[in-house]
Amino acid sequence: MVFRRRDRRPLWRVLLEFLWPRGGWGRAAQYVRHRVRRLPDTPEKISRGIWAGVFTSFTPFYGLHFLVAAAIATVMRGNILASLMATFFGNPLTYIPIAYVALTTGHWMLGTRLDRALIDVRPGEPACYITCQFQNAFDDLWHNFVSIFTDDRMDWRGLTQFYDEVFYPYLVGGVLPGILCASVSYYLSVPLIRAYQNRRRKQLREKLSQLQNPPDEG
Repeated sequence: MVFRRRDRRPLWRVLLEFLWPRGGWGRAAQYVRHRVRRLPDTPEKISRGIWAGVFTSFTPFYGLHFLVAAAIATVMRGNILASLMATFFGNPLTYIPIAYVALTTGHWMLGTRLDRALIDVRPGEPACYITCQFQNAFDDLWHNFVSIFTDDRMDWRGLTQFYDEVFYPYLVGGVLPGILCASVSYYLSVPLIRAYQNRRRKQLREKLSQLQNPPDEG
């Protein structure tokens, strides 16, 4: 096909560029910021989209952030494309601090303890940390799916433990810091986007004026 990459990237390179894109995350952030500022919409509507995207980054719906951000932006009458770009607030460099803040806040709000995530999910197996609980949850999903077509019995213990110790506290605890960071992003974005748009309009008017009134060639 015409638009297919001629140099197919190996899987390790795809994963590496996901964790660290070409030029680094600083350059990627500059690109996203540049694209957001050039969106053809009002500063308030674009900033509402940014609010939706940043807030979504504090939710545990990994893999669905685009859909969640678009839905929130639609409800808030924000710019959907801006919301999708703003989900990059959550990236491999920020996921760990976001998850820690959300889980700590969630367990505090629920009156539970974050260190309960260090629990033996299945008797006889070593202690299971949060990353292990993610793995157990996915293992249960796959095992229970296969069980539909086999004689194996379904096992929901890993998923139940994951929901109680990780997902639900994350979901609850991500609301307050998510609202805080999203609101700060909104109030910072409105004047910046307005100033950029005004400057761009001025530049376009100056170019148009030069085209309409070319200088005399003496």
